[in-house]
Amino acid sequence: VQLVESGGGLVPPGGSLRVSCAASGFTFNSYPMGWFRQAPGKEREFVAAISGRGGATVYATTVKGRFTISRDNAENTVFLQMNSLKPEDTAVYYCAADARWLNFISTAFRKDINYWGKGTLVTVSS
Repeated sequence: VQLVESGGGLVPPGGSLRVSCAASGFTFNSYPMGWFRQAPGKEREFVAAISGRGGATVYATTVKGRFTISRDNAENTVFLQMNSLKPEDTAVYYCAADARWLNFISTAFRKDINYWGKGTLVTVSS
C-alpha cells in the first residue's frame, strides 16, 4: 500500500488550496479514505473522511463548511479542497486509508487506521 500526498504549500489567510493523495496497492473504491493533520507541537487530529464510493463524508467541526473531501475512484485519488484558510490550519496534512469506516468516524478507533502517507506541509501565512 502506498499513499502519496501532494499539493501543499504557502497560502495567505483567506486563500484556498487543494491537496491530493494518490493511492496504490489496494482496491481503492473499497476503502474509506481520510485526511488528518498535525500542527507543530500538537497531536495529530482528524480533518475529514469519505466512504469508499464517496456517498458519505464526515468533517471535524473546525473545518466544516470550509473544507471539502472528495475522491476520484477512476484515478485512485482523494482530494481535500481547503477554502477560507486560517493561520491555525497550518500543519502537515496526512492521507489515510483503512477498510473500516468506523475507524474514521469514531474517535476511539482512529488509532487503528492501518495506512498512512508521509504528509504534505500546508502553511497559512501572510
